[in-house]
Amino acid sequence: MKLIDGPTKKSTILQNYNHFFKTMIKAVVDVDKKIMAIDGELHADLENLLLQERSEQEHLWGINLFLDKGKRGWIEYTALINIRPSMDNPSMEVEDPDLRQRITEIVHKLITE
Repeated sequence: MKLIDGPTKKSTILQNYNHFFKTMIKAVVDVDKKIMAIDGELHADLENLLLQERSEQEHLWGINLFLDKGKRGWIEYTALINIRPSMDNPSMEVEDPDLRQRITEIVHKLITE
């Protein structure tokens, strides 16, 4: 698992932090601190890493990265940790378009070509 808190090359991530799945890298984004954790077998493991770094639960959202695709296809907004009926997100998918946009901006700032 790796905490990403500054710009990191896509090639570095693909080479060094792609241990569990061939074409997908699980990630959890802290939309408040604008950081993310990557390369865990479960989103819950990445979530726990960020909680240890003093992130707050309500700011953490799970995604899947497909960095071998074009930049528009990099992000899938689906994870079990996203099921939060109390925050008006009753499914695994991040449903709020504004929140999706924030996640996208953070990912594109942290992962560079």
